[in-house]
Amino acid sequence: MAHAKFFSILVSVAVLAYGAIGFYFLPWAHFQGDLTRMAQLPETLFGWRQPQPSLAPELFQQASWQQADILVIGDSFSAPRVWQSVLAQRGFKVRTELWGSVQGICEDFVPWLRKQGYAGKYVVFERVEHSLAGDIPKSLACRHMLTHGSAPDGPVAPPVASFDPNEKNYTGRLSVGIRTWLNVLKYEHDFSDPALISWSLSNGVKMSRLEQGCSLFSHQRCKDVPFLGEDRTDDLGDETLKGMAGLNARLAGITPIWVIVPNKSTAYLYPEKHFWDKAERQLGAPNILREVRQAIVQKTMDLYPGNNTHFSTTGYLLLGNAVHRHLLALESQSSSSPPRSH
Repeated sequence: MAHAKFFSILVSVAVLAYGAIGFYFLPWAHFQGDLTRMAQLPETLFGWRQPQPSLAPELFQQASWQQADILVIGDSFSAPRVWQSVLAQRGFKVRTELWGSVQGICEDFVPWLRKQGYAGKYVVFERVEHSLAGDIPKSLACRHMLTHGSAPDGPVAPPVASFDPNEKNYTGRLSVGIRTWLNVLKYEHDFSDPALISWSLSNGVKMSRLEQGCSLFSHQRCKDVPFLGEDRTDDLGDETLKGMAGLNARLAGITPIWVIVPNKSTAYLYPEKHFWDKAERQLGAPNILREVRQAIVQKTMDLYPGNNTHFSTTGYLLLGNAVHRHLLALESQSSSSPPRSH
């Protein structure tokens, strides 16, 4: 009996200890942003705190191929359909397909497009900077369109307008919570020297210390900003522009709009790139880097949130407004149809 009682007490103590450990460490394992998730950094230190605009759910409806007057083919910057909500709000019917299903801009792209039922003239090709150079040669080498499914036609949910980085969440893994806690200890101890400018973290994340960080980011440690380590520091080359021009030559009857989203690192750390200026002059592409840099110079908060590689809602709306202005300029220049009011 004594042994059984002792064992029962031991089990109870172990359960209570495990529960206490879990209660403390599990909230450290909850991540809202991709960069905090990759580097295992806590949202309490790097999660955005300033509220974002609220968007109406009806702006996220997907137009059918037959109804759409603008087709967007994009990556994860287009998948949430946030920037497209600007066009929807102004009366455009937008359909979004992803590069994961549309494998490239092949030689038979236009016949394939018409076969899907799309009768519009505008196609927006959205791609983030770090993926563009590798994609263009693949499209140039592609002869026949081969698609893998299609985007669902149902609506997607608008992004959240607010986020509490201090919210307690106990659904993560205990081991991840412990590693995140250890990363905080390392961050506080090893990187407290104000002379440090940049250092590497786990899983390809880089931390950079920005003197003006607290006027651009709302997270608690706003002078220290996570970035994707693989973001290129050099500019995209002329061969990429040449390849884009070659793809444009395939698009008879289509007005292509190349929307190249700058890497977060380009926007804040390496803004002196000229690819966007050249694409604007040579291809008539909207100059998204210039738009982004103007917003940063104007101290727009959390254009790219500290914890994420992607835009905030504010950033997406900036992108959507840039595309909308570009569309209106194209329509005003068109001799085949009068400008439409939106």
